[in-house]
Amino acid sequence: MSEKNGARLADRDEDYERLGVKRGRIEPWEDGMRTSGGSYSYEWWYFDTHLDDGSSLVITFCTTWVFRPTAALAPMVIVDLNTPGRPAVNRMIHAKPGEFSASREGCDVRIKSCSFRGDLHAYRIHVVDEDLAIDVELVGDVSAWRHGAGRTYFGEHDEHVFGWLPSVPQGKVTVTIAEKGSPARTLTGTGYHDHNWGDIAMSKLINHWYWGRAHVGPYSIVSSYIYAEKAYGGTELPVFMLAKDGKVVADDAAKVRLILEEGFTDEKSKKPVANRVIYDYQGEAGERYRVIYRRSETILDFRFADMVRGLQRLLARLLRVDGAYLRFRGQVSVERYAGDALVEQVSDPGIWELMYFGHVE
Repeated sequence: MSEKNGARLADRDEDYERLGVKRGRIEPWEDGMRTSGGSYSYEWWYFDTHLDDGSSLVITFCTTWVFRPTAALAPMVIVDLNTPGRPAVNRMIHAKPGEFSASREGCDVRIKSCSFRGDLHAYRIHVVDEDLAIDVELVGDVSAWRHGAGRTYFGEHDEHVFGWLPSVPQGKVTVTIAEKGSPARTLTGTGYHDHNWGDIAMSKLINHWYWGRAHVGPYSIVSSYIYAEKAYGGTELPVFMLAKDGKVVADDAAKVRLILEEGFTDEKSKKPVANRVIYDYQGEAGERYRVIYRRSETILDFRFADMVRGLQRLLARLLRVDGAYLRFRGQVSVERYAGDALVEQVSDPGIWELMYFGHVE
């Protein structure tokens, strides 16, 4: 797309050449550090898993607080653990700049005594806090994938960038969790890892997005629908990957349509939320896929203004900072059609999110 002041997915031949990446081929260095770590850039390495006992675990290694990047490194590890019948565990492990390191040759990140390492196939994550220790082993079932050249550009001359690499769209997970006062437990499940980065606060570029990934029967899903800020034309940017038995069967963003159903206003964040988020993909020769996220509960719900205290909080409210992040749990379904006939339908539990940086338009 060449719309003035718009946004576009980087998928031109010159994009690949300039960035030094290849169509359909991903190199380990692409999961290495891509920013300088300062000057209001941000970067994170993300992992999530659905475990066999019904637990969900999300771990994120960040160069800075991604919702408000700073001029210098402010590294942190964020942990969200939800276990049925237990209180939720939500941790932020902050570190000094000297307690951070990351390779540019591949994923090898250290924050304090925590580490995140891997090679686009196998990863090990270690997180330790005062009364919590987590060890993760992730082995990919679906090869690393990216939409186009893995960047979204904003502005008439591609002035700003948001990078995204799903390094492991789906993989097998083994997790050992040790909490103070409880015996260590080892669990298995399915997991996901991606890597994001950018050169300016996302709130200046993106109004909001839906994002989700899931393992449903033989299918692996990575899906997102991004709405650029008004300054960039409110451009809609779909990203979609559907694999079956480890092989990609649908990933052309131009063929995706987003449908939001059963909407309501979230009481805490005051943001519009859809109970049903549907990605409708029209393939070749009448083949069609529908990926349906059905919300059963909201497992995380916070406003950005509530993350700061004192005078900064008052200032945030005066400046009408009303961004919010919501994470949902529910059933994810894949429907496959041949023409108008439904020929396959599978469903499994999943997690997805709604990120709102800007005001509701």
